[in-house]
Amino acid sequence: MSTTAGIADDLVRARAVLLHPGPGQRRLAPEALRGALVDLHDFWLASRAATIGLTEGVALIAVGALGRRELVPYSDLDLVMVHDRRPDADRLAEAMWYPLWDAGIGLDHSVRTPGQVVEVATTDLRAALGLLEARHLAGERALFDKVNSAVRQSWRAGIRTRFDELVELTTARWERNGDVAHRVEPDLKNGRGGLRDVYLLDALAAAQLIDRPGPEVAAARLLLLDVRTELHRLAGRNRDVLRAQDADDIAAQLEMGDRFDLARALSGAARTVGYAVDVALRAARAALPRRGLAALRRAPVRRPLDEGVVEHNGEVALARDATAAKDPALVLRVAATAARTGLPIAAGTLARLADTAPELRMPWPRAAVAELLSLLGSGRPLVDVVEALDRGGLWGRLFPEWGAVRDLPPRDRAHVWTVDRHLVETCAQAARLTTRVARPDLLLLGALLHDIGKGREEDHSVVGEGLGTQIGRRLGLPERDVLTLAAMVRHHLLLPDTATRRDPEDEATVTRVVSTLDGDAQLLELLHALAEADSLATGPGVWSPWKRALIDRLVRRCRAAMIGEPIPQPEPLDELRRELVARAEASGRPQISVRPSAGGARDREASPDEPSEVLVALPDLPGSLSVAAGVLALHSLEVHVAELRSHQGIAVDTFTVSPRFGRMPDPAVLREDLIRVVDGSLDLAEALARKERDYARPVGLEERVPPRVLWFDDEATGAVVLELRGSDRIGLLHRVAVALESCGADVRWAKVETLGSSVVDSFCLVEVDGETSLPRPVRRKIEQAVLEAANS
Repeated sequence: MSTTAGIADDLVRARAVLLHPGPGQRRLAPEALRGALVDLHDFWLASRAATIGLTEGVALIAVGALGRRELVPYSDLDLVMVHDRRPDADRLAEAMWYPLWDAGIGLDHSVRTPGQVVEVATTDLRAALGLLEARHLAGERALFDKVNSAVRQSWRAGIRTRFDELVELTTARWERNGDVAHRVEPDLKNGRGGLRDVYLLDALAAAQLIDRPGPEVAAARLLLLDVRTELHRLAGRNRDVLRAQDADDIAAQLEMGDRFDLARALSGAARTVGYAVDVALRAARAALPRRGLAALRRAPVRRPLDEGVVEHNGEVALARDATAAKDPALVLRVAATAARTGLPIAAGTLARLADTAPELRMPWPRAAVAELLSLLGSGRPLVDVVEALDRGGLWGRLFPEWGAVRDLPPRDRAHVWTVDRHLVETCAQAARLTTRVARPDLLLLGALLHDIGKGREEDHSVVGEGLGTQIGRRLGLPERDVLTLAAMVRHHLLLPDTATRRDPEDEATVTRVVSTLDGDAQLLELLHALAEADSLATGPGVWSPWKRALIDRLVRRCRAAMIGEPIPQPEPLDELRRELVARAEASGRPQISVRPSAGGARDREASPDEPSEVLVALPDLPGSLSVAAGVLALHSLEVHVAELRSHQGIAVDTFTVSPRFGRMPDPAVLREDLIRVVDGSLDLAEALARKERDYARPVGLEERVPPRVLWFDDEATGAVVLELRGSDRIGLLHRVAVALESCGADVRWAKVETLGSSVVDSFCLVEVDGETSLPRPVRRKIEQAVLEAANS
């Protein structure tokens, strides 16, 4: 160890004791730990400064987390050495920095004169925000006071010209890092509603544009800091994204129950911060000093927007004579106007409505229902408006059932939003689809309420059906519409679940769907649009071309049955498939063809991002699915759907695929590898294992989702469907197919859904001897084999 590294030995050892107390030592709570870390570093830095002679004409300043006294474990130290043109400033700085570097302590540092500090604060917005948090550590106090005063004065004087840049910087950060309140894995520091937004509020207060944040923001700040502290302590490094697999441990340390309790508390805290920032930015803009002609203008004009609603200073506000007590639709008219115009609702207006607006009586006035539908049909602007109403306590007054889903984290990894935000996002997506249905009003209401039953013990679709009935009657809908709305909530998963777990070509599947919906073609139309909106609002990749094609096919067949037309029969083998069968029969070798998928490009060349169909013809023997799937995996093709058919003893398998990266491989290369596997010259298992070692994205054991197997028995068709849920990996379909084949199970059809790093694979199974029921011992054997394959 170097001499300078030895100087910091005591600091390193003391940090280690604080972060990892030994037997019998007390584990510090997050706030106490931050305070202890600040005191420790302050003491070491002051002692080191005294040792090297850092006194007159030079000052050591802490900025960032150390400056705020909010130092969390493994965070860097942000230090500035300010000197009054001392010639030995660089030597003093090196004497301060080198022991920290050699000890492995992260350090962000600079050496500047007072003039340089002010210049940087004037020209670099990020640096200015950091310098507003400056705190004296050692050296000449008067020099620090001079610099600190100059920086703050420069910040106040320059905020008028820098405000737009500050807003742009903030907005860009939100777009990069997402929303802490509604994300499943939030960025606690950089996301919208995170700690950087708390610091933004401090900066606006320092510019004297807003008051200091109140106690609600202070409590949210403390929770965000506590969670970030435990996240750093758990990770052993600087990390700001809270992953789901870390949340249970952190919740336990904070005595907050499980990760879902923690997520709900975090969401509430982040929404408090996010809303405070929205209000603060508008208030700050209004408070900016005006110059020139702007300063001579009169107070902003109140421009009428709707009955009882005006625009005032760029915000939606109440007209002077508007009262919610006499106008029951006023709250929703204000909201609909804000969504229609894109203007925010003034904070004072929200507060006034919260104080004076009564609960709407049952049934709602028609005007209130009309304004609600206008709001729900506004699309993307709906999201911010509902958030404002909810933060003001008004949304829950309109829909008391909302409390159970507010800030509720999802239970599966496909969802990226909390349940309440997902409902609003679904409604925003549904607004784009209203021209596709005869009853756009019911589509919007169904989208808003489809998951309203979550957050309770029972099946959320069943609970939601009752709540949908309750809400529909409260709105004053005709009884037939109430029943349709309730049925939308009850059956919102019917089409996607059936399309991905059943064979839509089987007439019994169609009969089952038509019977479930009582032959109601209007309900089928609404559920079709709702399935798309729900999927689009769930997360990236959920509404894939192949899923759209499956649901479209099912809906077409169900619609035909409902109106009395013949149900379209499965199409016979087309010319290309017949040609592949003939070539496979004549040559005795596998055949392959690649073409654009029916769910992707049509009548044009497919783009690299769109699915393709790989048609494979080979002898129809046990093992054909695993062989074909393995070769596709070997070429980094992600399988979305597998359609398995047989003709004259030849298996004709159709795989809807897309490349994990790059473009589709040459069909000739695919065929060559398929032939080599069939004739035994290519060891497929070894080739896949080698590819996974070399190219697969590393996934730690703690990041893998434990696989689950679910069984579904369709009484109408007699089909037995095995569903595997787990983490995606190269060759998973091949391994599972091998496991099924080894248990004597024959796969009628397979459907594979990839959602980020997770998969949901469904297989319709029969035993090779023709047995369709698959007795319980057989199922246990199959389930164990499939789970072992998924874990291998």
